[in-house]
Amino acid sequence: MNKKFIGASIAVLVVVAMGAAVLTYDWGFNDEPQAIPFEPADDGTLSTDSLNYQLFEEYGALLLALGVLMFGALIGASCVAREEADEDDSD
Repeated sequence: MNKKFIGASIAVLVVVAMGAAVLTYDWGFNDEPQAIPFEPADDGTLSTDSLNYQLFEEYGALLLALGVLMFGALIGASCVAREEADEDDSD
């Protein structure tokens, strides 16, 4: 098997896994916007409806997966840019 086939297979697998994660997650959308508090209580604990708790406790795994995906895109873009510069014969 060549490298392009392996790369395409991994890309399809990542897209399918991300799509499945997005489609099977219960987003819990409401019809009306609601304010989300973000400050901790006087004793220093975060309430479960605070913005910090929601981002890092409820959606932490999703943020991590998106971060890894974006890091891979950044590395891939830099590799593509470097390959184009190496093959440039305009001098």
